[in-house]
Amino acid sequence: MHNNIAVQLENITKTFGKKVIANKDVTLDIRKGEILSLLGENGSGKTTLMNMLAGIYYPDSGHIYVDNGKDELEEVSICSPKDAYALGIGMIHQHFKLVDVFTATENVALGLDKSIAFNKKQIAADIKAICDKYGFKVDPDKKVYNMSVSEKQTLEIVKALYRGANILILDEPTAVLTPQETDMLFEVMRNMKADGKSIIIITHKLNEVLEISDRVSILRKGEYIDTIQTSEASVSILTEMMVGQKVTLHIDRKDPENTKERLVVNNLSCVNKYGVTALDNVSFTAYGGEILGVAGISGSGQKELLEAIAGLQDTVDGSSIEYVIPDTEERSQLIGKTALQIKDMGVALSFVPEDRLGMGLVGSMGMSDNMMLRSYRKGFFFTERKGPKELANKVKDNLEVVTPSITTPVRKLSGGNVQKVLVGREIEAAPSVLMTAYAVRGLDVNTSYTIYNLLNDQKEKGVAVIYVGEDLDVLLALCDRILVLCDGKLNGIVDARTTTKEEIGLLMTHLREEEQENG
Repeated sequence: MHNNIAVQLENITKTFGKKVIANKDVTLDIRKGEILSLLGENGSGKTTLMNMLAGIYYPDSGHIYVDNGKDELEEVSICSPKDAYALGIGMIHQHFKLVDVFTATENVALGLDKSIAFNKKQIAADIKAICDKYGFKVDPDKKVYNMSVSEKQTLEIVKALYRGANILILDEPTAVLTPQETDMLFEVMRNMKADGKSIIIITHKLNEVLEISDRVSILRKGEYIDTIQTSEASVSILTEMMVGQKVTLHIDRKDPENTKERLVVNNLSCVNKYGVTALDNVSFTAYGGEILGVAGISGSGQKELLEAIAGLQDTVDGSSIEYVIPDTEERSQLIGKTALQIKDMGVALSFVPEDRLGMGLVGSMGMSDNMMLRSYRKGFFFTERKGPKELANKVKDNLEVVTPSITTPVRKLSGGNVQKVLVGREIEAAPSVLMTAYAVRGLDVNTSYTIYNLLNDQKEKGVAVIYVGEDLDVLLALCDRILVLCDGKLNGIVDARTTTKEEIGLLMTHLREEEQENG
């Protein structure tokens, strides 16, 4: 009898320690020649489940069956990524596993059977054949450090296909892609599907789920809820299945009122640790009472921009960042000041950095101790714990942080819950300038909209909010203006109410200029 199932997971359970149940009795299947979306809130067990299929984790109990090439399912034991590849399963993670100083060909060759002679010319030819078959664009001789994020992701997929993967798992594949790059990726995915490949995507972008997938499987708190045909789904249906109740998905953006200058940035330039110009002559004004979005391909200078304002990034001579003091309208120059000096000046600035645990929080501390980090210099670090405890509990309740205790080290929490702790702490500091770098990265839909509403509340209080985001739909719905960076340069500031995703995508890649030159 013909079997259309590529992989079947049966009663899969995985726990970490005694308290954390990542997956509980999960049963689902992946069919041949389909695109299956895997949805769920933070901590629902999506990535853990797929990591077991990819050989990174091993299930505590349950069974995994894989098609043996004869239209029959055979139980397998996947103890390592090598085992997974032997079964035709490859996973493309959010953080790419590439060696920057190697070429595309050399990266593809890594991990291959050492008994086989390394034939660079043959591997390059094989890469080209894969690209021609599915519509990829990869230069076999290009070094990884010269590649865009999209090119690196493409190389990861080609690497998996080269190793014989028929089942591909993509973890948040469009997180840092432009709309044009996302369209290209989806076209390639459709080509792979037509060739009989099975593709599983883990994503939070529901509109993309509805566009690209055939079926959608939902996990909630580690348990399997249901699988439905995408043709029968909608954003509201999927959200309700993920959360367990009806959720209002609406960003209530009001027109800015009584806006006042809060940050005036002129000719801001920065050179990164590699000696490369990360920001080149960027000028703009951020107003209290508005949300200024920042869009750009990953690595276009967003990180350096926020860090320069926060006093964490050295700047080039001639740069200027003026902070306009509320009420008095006096101006203070922030260039040349450290983060500590900026705070001592009385500048009420909150910053949610991209690196949650490296810069934002101390992983070995619990929520309450991390709340104290903002006030310990006042002499209360060892004596006054009531306030930070109350604040920790408030953030925990308001943002529904999943943690055994407010004293549990935050490094033991899921990435989404770590982000909730950081965002909640910075918003509760009552800033006049609030800067966020990817504030909802890794957060489920319900919590993301909670964060959007909190940012809008800050805007209505007269705070200047600078929001660096990767989801252009959110930037258009949440922000008042959008500043677009491309290769460290300001490539335009547009009205979020009248612009389009396509226009922003063009500004992010310089395609607009090329079109004008060609037109």
